[in-house]
Amino acid sequence: MNRKEFAEFLLGKTEHTKDEYEAMYPERNLDSNAMVTRFAPSPTGFVHIGSLFVSFLDRKYASQTNGVCYLRIEDTDTKRTVDNGVSNIIRDLANFDINFDEGMISDTEDKGNYGPYLQSSREDIYKAYAKDLIEKDLAYPCFLSPEEMEDIRNMQEDIKARIGIYGKYAKYRNLSVEEAVEKINNGEKYIIRLKSPGNFDNKIIFEDVIRGRMEFNENDLDIVIIKSDGLPTYHFAHAIDDHLMHTTHVIRGDEWVSSIPLHVQLFDVLGFKAPKYLHISPLMKKEGETVRKLSKRKDAEAAVSYYHEEGIPTYAVLLYIMTVANSNFEAWLDANPNGKIEDFELTFNKMSASGSLFDMDKLLNISKNYISRLNKNEVYDMAINYTKEYDSELYDLLTKYKDYSIDVFNIEREQAKPRKDLAKFSEIRPYLWYMYDELYEPETYEFMNVSDKDEISRILSTYMDKYYDVTDKDTWFNNIKLLADELGYASNMKEYKANPENFKGNVADIATVLRVALTSKSQTPDLYEIMRLFGKDRVLNRYKKFI
Repeated sequence: MNRKEFAEFLLGKTEHTKDEYEAMYPERNLDSNAMVTRFAPSPTGFVHIGSLFVSFLDRKYASQTNGVCYLRIEDTDTKRTVDNGVSNIIRDLANFDINFDEGMISDTEDKGNYGPYLQSSREDIYKAYAKDLIEKDLAYPCFLSPEEMEDIRNMQEDIKARIGIYGKYAKYRNLSVEEAVEKINNGEKYIIRLKSPGNFDNKIIFEDVIRGRMEFNENDLDIVIIKSDGLPTYHFAHAIDDHLMHTTHVIRGDEWVSSIPLHVQLFDVLGFKAPKYLHISPLMKKEGETVRKLSKRKDAEAAVSYYHEEGIPTYAVLLYIMTVANSNFEAWLDANPNGKIEDFELTFNKMSASGSLFDMDKLLNISKNYISRLNKNEVYDMAINYTKEYDSELYDLLTKYKDYSIDVFNIEREQAKPRKDLAKFSEIRPYLWYMYDELYEPETYEFMNVSDKDEISRILSTYMDKYYDVTDKDTWFNNIKLLADELGYASNMKEYKANPENFKGNVADIATVLRVALTSKSQTPDLYEIMRLFGKDRVLNRYKKFI
């Protein structure tokens, strides 16, 4: 049996050969500087904020170079795959406006000319390339049993040797074709391993796009490339897929740095040109005096669903991610407050090689600034989308009183320095509950300097009897000053500061009484606008209810 027959004996007949697959995936017709990036998650659970970061970078770099960004699903580890895992990934990323030029569009469908984009549907391709390696004596069947593997590992741990199958531990590496066939005919199970040409004592030099020059020991491990179920390992599959899909840049977490020697060797053994790699550090979180990785298990904000549940606008999250991605973006955004993400060009040299602290306070501040720049209709639409899912009672009121609600959101919005007190839409109820009579049942009133009930009642009654007028803001405020003068409060703050003993208080105290009796809160948006939106009857009813 020659090696070609041996390869087919091991892996069966494939639909196409390696050379035929090469012809089926031609070079892309793109400009020379165009990047082809890929987001290649496993469908094993929710999308992590780190995955959002990577997919955003993939999408942004491809977009700004007129390249291609595709979604490839790496599902060869069937034990970890969850139901609807692919559609969940697609949905979570689409919620952040991260959509792909090619790749999976559902759990079973894809688009593009370089698919299938689901690795479990590419089994024939991987076997064709594995067969080619077997024919060239660069791969072999390994018959190590789980018990033998465990014994080897224990031995290596006892003598503090490197863990893995290499050197003397690769006991089936040089088995003849005849010996291997005999074992298979006897029913012995096997997997296919790479016959590594590496020598651990040799050094390789690798140039990472972000981290620069790095030096490693050459790989000498005979890694598994085809498992007993016929599916490839991640290492083998990713090299073939990145080659056939003509990926130019691979952006991934720094947990893969240790795999560089193996991946470089795989591309070389397979006869491929390796893509450029960018290894980014994980997002970190400060906990007391220590700094640790943001954790799926410990940190709610690690899941991208958290931002949807909290009602933090997706664009605000992406603006924050841009500040993590490039150190100069924040200064650019300060200089261009209305600038769009697409207006800024990401560069590799401004990406940090060290881990970035995940700063929720900074993200919320960015969100406040972003929401403050939206017009009233945009804020209303976001509030509707959020409350429809998370607060049906408030949703019903916002839709019942649509025009009124839009005007509520417009208070202090159309001015040079708009109010910045809403960072996420989970705060929407405490932000405006007192603007709706159906919700208005205050438990406390935040009166400040004037707290005597009779005096408060006197101020409210006198105001409604003689001074209520919201024709315009100047008239409104002048009337409050007249009310202050009539009741013994200083309408002029300079006079009050000079001789406070001559007055009960000042005009600010009067305004606070009017504000708190109307809303129960001492801090609200513009009181004149609130009164104008309420109208005289609603203001009078609130004051009567308080009295």
